[in-house]
Amino acid sequence: MANRDALRAFQSRLASRLQAARTTGVAATWLAVEAGEGKYLFPLGHAGEIFPWTPPQPVPYTEPWFLGVANLRGGLYGVVQLSAFATGVPAALAATEAARIQSRLVAFNELLEVNCALLVDRLAGLRGAEAFTASEPPGADAPAWHGHLFTDAAGERWQEVNLQALSQQPQFLSIGA
Repeated sequence: MANRDALRAFQSRLASRLQAARTTGVAATWLAVEAGEGKYLFPLGHAGEIFPWTPPQPVPYTEPWFLGVANLRGGLYGVVQLSAFATGVPAALAATEAARIQSRLVAFNELLEVNCALLVDRLAGLRGAEAFTASEPPGADAPAWHGHLFTDAAGERWQEVNLQALSQQPQFLSIGA
């Protein structure tokens, strides 16, 4: 009898939380990450599972930003070093164990139909629009996968990355050197 009452109370709390989420909306909109010197925002609808650093198997004759392929939870994913792709400058992989512990592989959402994961140096949490004081639309010369540029209260600038647009860019899809 006590188990039934506890279950009913739990279901009631869960129902009220779901209703509150529907009426107030979801506060988090982006996954904030740091890669190299850049700070990036991935829309939550575009980002998939987050994996700990797994050394990829190198693939010969590929672009320097394409690190290779990795087995992530039974799936074969191409691994792209975000900082090197975004800047066009190959970056050295973190050599220290402490830096590798913070590195993560952020997979694309499976709905985007691209088995790819981006190597980021550090996760910075979830962000909503209220975390930023200003935003600018992408410039005319910005890559097609750049979204708005946001500025937070500390003056840090965060580049929104449209992972869906990125997954369709010929430069991103052409990994051959």
